[in-house]
Amino acid sequence: MDNPETPARPARSARSTLLAGCAVLFVAVAALFLLVGRGGAPADASPEAGFARDMAAHHAQAVDMAFTIRDESQSREIRNLAYDIITTQSNQRGMFLGWLQQWGLDQATDLRPMAWMNGHGHGGGTAAQPGVMPGMATPEELTRLKSLRGKEAEVQFLQLMIRHHEGGVQMAEGLLRLSDREEVAGMADKIVKGQTGEIKLMTDLLRARGAQPLPSILK
Repeated sequence: MDNPETPARPARSARSTLLAGCAVLFVAVAALFLLVGRGGAPADASPEAGFARDMAAHHAQAVDMAFTIRDESQSREIRNLAYDIITTQSNQRGMFLGWLQQWGLDQATDLRPMAWMNGHGHGGGTAAQPGVMPGMATPEELTRLKSLRGKEAEVQFLQLMIRHHEGGVQMAEGLLRLSDREEVAGMADKIVKGQTGEIKLMTDLLRARGAQPLPSILK
């Protein structure tokens, strides 16, 4: 005796295949959306690409200074702060470089540092250091930091890192004025909030050591 359900099986099979195909297509489209964003990959001279390159270099110096004081200081507060800077900014730097790779852009460029902010404040750097990212320590300051010991090293580190964080906040706020790309703007907002909080902490640590921050570069 014929099974009355037999004729329906090909239809159910075709529907299942179609649904499975749609699911695969949806996943592929979603992955592509996450990869390139709403407006496609940023251009080489875009604010997003410039921010990623410059902030990666900016973070690299902060990590270097944090390693220096972590190996020198005996203060638990200073060492914990250094550890937080090393881990947070190393992870963020990896994300910046990962974005550039996803966007098909080189990590190095012939464009001047901060060129992405031309016409938007800090165009190409500060007035004192054209083409230099705000807050960066000079080679002489880094050499001196590595030569100091004890409390003097802690004070120098805190002063340099406060100014460095102020520069990072400037760069992140600049990006937020120029871009609403979700992942980049989200990271910039996180940097503003996180580094502003650390500036307050470092200012308190300086005062506990009888010292004051360097003149602020924030306007």
